[in-house]
Amino acid sequence: MLIAVILTVAALWFAATVFAPLACALLIIALVWPLQARLERSIPRAVALIICILLILAVFGAFGTIVVWAFGRVIRWLIAEAPRFQMLYTEAMAWLEARGITLAGIWSDYFSVSQVLRTLQNVSGRLNSMATFWLIVFVYVILGLMEVDEFTRRARALDNQRLGTILVGGSRETAFKLRRYMLVRTLMSVITGLIVFGFVRFMGLGFAVEWGVIAFALNYIPFLGPFLATLFPTVFAMVQLETWQSVIWLFVGLNLVQSVIGSYFEPRVSGNALALSPVVVLFSVFLWAFLWGIFGAFIGVPITIAVVAFCAQDPSSRWLAELLGAPPRREWT
Repeated sequence: MLIAVILTVAALWFAATVFAPLACALLIIALVWPLQARLERSIPRAVALIICILLILAVFGAFGTIVVWAFGRVIRWLIAEAPRFQMLYTEAMAWLEARGITLAGIWSDYFSVSQVLRTLQNVSGRLNSMATFWLIVFVYVILGLMEVDEFTRRARALDNQRLGTILVGGSRETAFKLRRYMLVRTLMSVITGLIVFGFVRFMGLGFAVEWGVIAFALNYIPFLGPFLATLFPTVFAMVQLETWQSVIWLFVGLNLVQSVIGSYFEPRVSGNALALSPVVVLFSVFLWAFLWGIFGAFIGVPITIAVVAFCAQDPSSRWLAELLGAPPRREWT
């Protein structure tokens, strides 16, 4: 069993260029299919498919445009202000060395602000070079939307009725949970982005709109995203704000926003439909980020939701779904 798990993880890592677009396409199909099914009741299937594809392109185009714009603006500013960050870093190392903390010297050998900026430039470049990935996703989505009904018929026609029931029930349960998850995540991300925008502007920090957009985008990544959405503006504030007290207040305020929304409002909005153990959520983010990079961090939790939904369909694997925190199973007909 352990060997099979290790081999599966290794295969997902080696074949990331195949499986990552497929996973993304399945997520999009789960989100869009109810709209297409409703449209097909009143208009031809081909027209419904075209409308759904255009809607997908519009949503992803708008999302990608504002995110690239926000990150691009901030990164260009960081590059322009690199000497000031290098000065702050040098002063911090001198302050540590004056107090006998030799670790500062070790860090100096392996870290510099210019290296961080080069890393940011590389990340920005990779974000702008994913055309092939999204083209593959686009093809998968078109073909998948055309095959949903056919897949359901084939699954129900299997000689192994138990397997067919698991496939159909698991697919519908997964689609239901993914739509709920993305709706809640989008709502909470929008609220977080608006509050971050208002708070950053109140604190007098520049690029308030950009930080709001970045917080909105990063909040799609549980745990890690909110942390980065708090860390980035704080580093920015070290150069722009006049006092360290203001920097600390900014950091505390942003953490408070993320904590209240993530720990109080989001669980109450989502209810128990998405009840996953926090450890499982965090592990999913890091595991899939390790396997598939930035995209894996975004889609790690949806993949885990799908695994739990399918495990809940069969008595022999339902214990795993319950262990991971799944709510009671719904019956699909």
